[in-house]
Amino acid sequence: MTAYLVASYTITDPEGYAPYPEAVAPTLAPFGGELIAADFESVALEGEPHPVTVLVRFPSSQAAHDWHTSEAYRAICHLRTDHSTGTVAITEGWDPQP
Repeated sequence: MTAYLVASYTITDPEGYAPYPEAVAPTLAPFGGELIAADFESVALEGEPHPVTVLVRFPSSQAAHDWHTSEAYRAICHLRTDHSTGTVAITEGWDPQP
């Protein structure tokens, strides 16, 4: 079943973060990851989410987990984690068929 990785964060060091978007893109394809949305000025309708929101579709939650723990991603994830604060979650897609 399709799964989505949702990241919501605030960049705390733009200079340190700058290489991350270009570095992360090629790590997605081997796991079937497809960038669906990336917005650096998200508008909150409720609550206080972070201004950066990213949505990535994967063929399964296992594929998303495998990407997140892959050597390729682990080698560059510090570019985000060292220079931002926020959350990253994986959620299953919704299947209306019981």
